[in-house]
Amino acid sequence: MALVVNREWNTDTQFDWTVVFVQTGDSVRVPEAAPQPIVDFVEQLNEAGDLPRKLGDTRRQYAFGAANSTRVLVVSLGDKKTESLTPGDLYRAFSIAARATCDQADRNVAVLLPEMKACGLQTAATAFTMGPQGQGIYQQDSKRHPFASVHLISAIDEADAAVEKGAITGRAINLTRDLINRGAHEVSPATFADRAAQVAASTGLTCRIFDQVQLEAERMGSMLAVARGSDLEPRMVVLEYRGAGDAPFTGFVGKGVTYDSGGLSLKPSDGMKTMKSDMSGAATVLGLMQAIAEAKLPVNVRGYMGLVENMISGRAYRLGDVLTARNGVTIEVMNTDAEGRLVLADVLSFAVDEGCEKLVDLATLTGSCVVALGEDYAGLFTNEQSWAEEVLAAAKSAGELVWQLPMDDAFADQLRSDVADCKNVGTRWGGSITAAKFLQKFVGDTPWVHLDIAGPAFLTDTKPYREGGASGVMIRSLLQLVESLQAKG
Repeated sequence: MALVVNREWNTDTQFDWTVVFVQTGDSVRVPEAAPQPIVDFVEQLNEAGDLPRKLGDTRRQYAFGAANSTRVLVVSLGDKKTESLTPGDLYRAFSIAARATCDQADRNVAVLLPEMKACGLQTAATAFTMGPQGQGIYQQDSKRHPFASVHLISAIDEADAAVEKGAITGRAINLTRDLINRGAHEVSPATFADRAAQVAASTGLTCRIFDQVQLEAERMGSMLAVARGSDLEPRMVVLEYRGAGDAPFTGFVGKGVTYDSGGLSLKPSDGMKTMKSDMSGAATVLGLMQAIAEAKLPVNVRGYMGLVENMISGRAYRLGDVLTARNGVTIEVMNTDAEGRLVLADVLSFAVDEGCEKLVDLATLTGSCVVALGEDYAGLFTNEQSWAEEVLAAAKSAGELVWQLPMDDAFADQLRSDVADCKNVGTRWGGSITAAKFLQKFVGDTPWVHLDIAGPAFLTDTKPYREGGASGVMIRSLLQLVESLQAKG
């Protein structure tokens, strides 16, 4: 797809769609670059009472035939002034437009944007890069089709840089979504690692892949126990980006359970249907690392991905087993379906020993977090409030929904074991918090944030502004976080 910046209306291209964003306050505002036939059409809709007025509402005209445009899509930004629109508002409106106009292959689309800052234009570029990609990757007759070109019409000075930045973000999210949406018959620990190696080769990242023998040498007993029941060997992938010389590294750690049957604590059938998505944390880290490398940010970052399959067999780990994690902590297994934390335990310990100054981990870790916060929010847990505040600020700036939950020491009491240092689960109460308290045992004093993305990582339904299935949640937020680290450095 060609993503083009035009400073004014382009009369040289015949557009299949022209998208015009309108604001409906005391008066109707149309982008300054809109040609007169588009302005007249919006005025006619307004006079007839047919102009969409709520944020995200649309009106289509399929036989327009003027202003070198075959069709027009009017998208409402509501009655707010541009400066009052949140990043989430813009992302939703732009995503609606992108998804509505990729209805057939090779569309040429013009996008008339309101006056906005570079970050708004960046959001538009992300949305139109993502729009054509859906979860129907195995369908013969796809409902989403690649654009031939998208012309974003904006006169701001930083337009080209903003659009390139947005496209980088969109490509990263698409990489993450593609990996998550593919079935476990395609995405195994080994094939995921191969994909990571390809990303590294194309972007200049340093890539290390640890196989079964190397993981054993690293004493990763907790992670290896989870992998035992599967015929597929585990992997750990470490990607490194050095853009700031000898500055400290920030580490991002992702849970990569490529399929989760629950192990001997077997899930019911309904609970297994979407468990190809239990590697969403690792896929998010891979997408993030690709974006950081493509953007050439002046930071030092490592991405760690622990990749296993949790299956049943005569070799599978059992309830009552006592595992020894990489840092020496012994763990009594009370539930083999609480496996993600066992994988993260060893990978977090590895990242700490490699000297990461700060850590963020991402995991589809607990159903409890979805019960508490619903599908749209990620849960945040931390051992260092100032680091949590940086992550929360980045998420707010990106327009993604994150909510902090408590980490009182009393929750750790649920993890006490009579035979080992701890159990891998507590009671049913506060399950997302006890999972985070478990992970805290493996980060020491390193400032750390745990993001439980079990709700928003894989969505059960499709809405006008987003596809069902994999969402690519948190990539925009974490890119914002990395950019803020760059600014402080």
